[in-house]
Amino acid sequence: MDFKIIDAHAHLWLRQNTEVEGKTIRTLDNGKSLFMGEIRQMLPPFMMDGRNTAEIFLSNMDYAQVSAAIITQEYIDGLQNDYLWEVQQNYPNRFFCCGMVNARQPGYFEQGRQLIEQGFRGIKIPAQRLVTADKKIYLTSDEMMRLFHLMEEKNILFSVDLAEGETQTGEMNEIIAEYPQLKIAIGHFGMVNRSGWQEQIKLARHPNVRIESGGITWLFNDEFYPFEGAVRAISEAADLTGWDKLMWGSDYPRTITAITYRMSYDFILKTYLLSEEEKAQFLGLNAEKFYGFKDLIRLPYIKNMSE
Repeated sequence: MDFKIIDAHAHLWLRQNTEVEGKTIRTLDNGKSLFMGEIRQMLPPFMMDGRNTAEIFLSNMDYAQVSAAIITQEYIDGLQNDYLWEVQQNYPNRFFCCGMVNARQPGYFEQGRQLIEQGFRGIKIPAQRLVTADKKIYLTSDEMMRLFHLMEEKNILFSVDLAEGETQTGEMNEIIAEYPQLKIAIGHFGMVNRSGWQEQIKLARHPNVRIESGGITWLFNDEFYPFEGAVRAISEAADLTGWDKLMWGSDYPRTITAITYRMSYDFILKTYLLSEEEKAQFLGLNAEKFYGFKDLIRLPYIKNMSE
């Protein structure tokens, strides 16, 4: 490969210990978690202590020849700001870590201001968690718009996962119109294969917006490897926005309970449906430019014992 691979959507945590929509999430043993009323395999079973650390991820990245990763956050993992700041300081050339505010409760503007002052270059809001059966917190609320104004002013990236379909695209269009210099990365490939997903993709027609594919192998899990449906969806999205607006993301570590980390992108490398230039843009070149990575490490291919 004459380009370097960048993962635009991954997660790290020390322990899950939180509550979402009144339901508990807790780290158990052997990679399992108590997840909103049931036991789920959150991590591969060999991660016995439930610690999803930067060092374990770097081992996976090195093996899979992934030069760098954007570490995003989700409320189901709890706020990991303290740990991710430590990770950012320890591995500045491998990770771009996003801080996260608790936008489910008033007062998050001050949280965001403090994270920006601390040095985080991105803020994550899992916006799909702001829409529940009995309540909706609008992305265009006064406090939220104050935060976006500050983020635009300070050149802080906005990482966001949206509710399915068009639920929040109207709000996003308002934000983009009000803050045209705010860099925005939309996750989960617009919740591809859910009704109306193309409307989220179309947001990337704006010059400051990108789409990343974190979770796409989860969304196409029923189809499974080599995820031809996912490849065709990526190609359809490119027809809507252009290839320069799309970035690969793995949603590590949740997706590697079903597949290996390398498998989360090599279905793109091996497909005959995309050109070599399209693969290079999607797997690394677009993210390198958008996130401003410099001096990316080049990693050698290590043969498996089975080869």
